[in-house]
Amino acid sequence: MPCIDMHRENDLGKNILIIGGTRFFGRRLVRRLLDAGERVTIATRGRTADGFADRVARIVVDRRDGRALQAAIAGRTFDVVFDQMCYTPLDARLAADVFAGRVGHYVMTSTIEVYQPLCGRHAGPFPESDLPEREEDALDRDGRWHDPAWAEARYGDGKRRAEAVLARDGRLAFAAARIGHVLGGPEDFTGRLAAHVRAARAGRPLAAGAAGHGASSFIDPEGAAAFLQWLGERGLVGAFNAACDGGLDAASLHRMVESTLGLIPSTLHDAVAWRSPFSYAARFEMDTSRARALGHGFGPVDAWLPETIRAIDRTPETAP
Repeated sequence: MPCIDMHRENDLGKNILIIGGTRFFGRRLVRRLLDAGERVTIATRGRTADGFADRVARIVVDRRDGRALQAAIAGRTFDVVFDQMCYTPLDARLAADVFAGRVGHYVMTSTIEVYQPLCGRHAGPFPESDLPEREEDALDRDGRWHDPAWAEARYGDGKRRAEAVLARDGRLAFAAARIGHVLGGPEDFTGRLAAHVRAARAGRPLAAGAAGHGASSFIDPEGAAAFLQWLGERGLVGAFNAACDGGLDAASLHRMVESTLGLIPSTLHDAVAWRSPFSYAARFEMDTSRARALGHGFGPVDAWLPETIRAIDRTPETAP
């Protein structure tokens, strides 16, 4: 049975459940909601301290255990659920079954990677409508999604199919936040920007032909959290892209790292080259005009990226 640790109730703010929320931009989302006066419950497996003391309620439960999750929220309803942990069509089906009739608005954190099948086939940037819902996605119950390694290797495909399941199920007022590549400082567990910083400090150039010529979309953790909060506040449904202004390809990103750190680009012929995780052969950007038309602005990528680079450089021991 799940363990439920409740804080004192009050009659202020929306009643919000966040599945996840103990690291990276999920923590920032929790903080923003608390600062806005919302009542926040965090549902996790209880393995990571959240640091919010008695400001939040906690449900300790395995999000993929349908019976345990159903028991954990028995008799409860929520104005908004932010699901940071919906990765596969099986996760989506479980969410629809558990939360139907219990939540006013369900917001799933999705990703730019859902557009991966379109990379090189479309001039880009991708508007939300470029990813049509497909029946086979919604009906996908492949048991291999239960294998964490198999599912992780198909991250973008899993998110795309999860979106389709929720959209076609229809029992939840559902929004998909398709968030660009999130680049954070030392707290960024992906280590992708840190890899650029380490390579720049070591004088390692990008591998010839591997830099890629396709710009992609990026966003900072605070920007991602602000976007999720906005979706929840507005009660919007459907898919929405989120990314800052100014796409970067791998070479441009690396030049920004070198410039920010005051480094001369490596020209050593014997330097060991490396491949950036953002090496795309074709343009891989998202069109954010839908969110902008509804009043949400994102700002330029270079407003926050240099300081994020410096933060990683100042704390190399914390970089993955």
